[in-house]
Amino acid sequence: MELKGKSILIVEDDPKIRQLIKIYLEQAGYEVWEAKDGVEGQTMFEHVDPCFLIMDLMLPEQSGEELCQWIRQDMKSDVPIIMVTAKVDKQDRIKGLQMGADDYVIKPFSPQELVARVETVLRRTANRCSKISFRGLTIKPLRGEVKYNGEIINLTQHEFKLLHFLMKHPNQILSRDQILEELYPNDEKLVIERTVDVHISKLREKLSEFSGMPDFIDTVRGMGYRFVAL
Repeated sequence: MELKGKSILIVEDDPKIRQLIKIYLEQAGYEVWEAKDGVEGQTMFEHVDPCFLIMDLMLPEQSGEELCQWIRQDMKSDVPIIMVTAKVDKQDRIKGLQMGADDYVIKPFSPQELVARVETVLRRTANRCSKISFRGLTIKPLRGEVKYNGEIINLTQHEFKLLHFLMKHPNQILSRDQILEELYPNDEKLVIERTVDVHISKLREKLSEFSGMPDFIDTVRGMGYRFVAL
């Protein structure tokens, strides 16, 4: 399974449909979060900061239209959104797109088609989602920002570059030489391998402090380090 490192929030009140979408998205390599209504959708959006939203238009507590409006206007977010609805009227679809949705899917739908639409929208909006996310840990390279479940983690420049390099290659073993070349491209020969171990140790400490999980970065004896994405 390819690990895409992109988090998707599903806001859907029907648990069977929500679970079906989740299964297919996870099989496609996405990290999936769920909300059962519009209010919970708001909370999860602030908590997770997802890379993509799939939302039902007719939601309890708060409609999909209201949630979309809140995301676009109040949160000023351009996160890609696919609206899912049983409404078949053309004007309803037009209204949803005018409110800021990137695509519209009519129920009943094929989960495979929905995943394909997600892939298509992500390709079209790639510049709007410059981040990688695994297990609640999110890094935004363009903003220089790292969060765990919505809480900012302050890293040094080298710690940030190290984490970004590791998360770009999830579950892959990266040698000390590879890491040195990434962190110190112009003078890696002047930096000892022990420097990598120091950066790894400090990064682990900070990630563990926020997440309580010391297992984000794995040491592979004699070979290097690996970011544990699953």
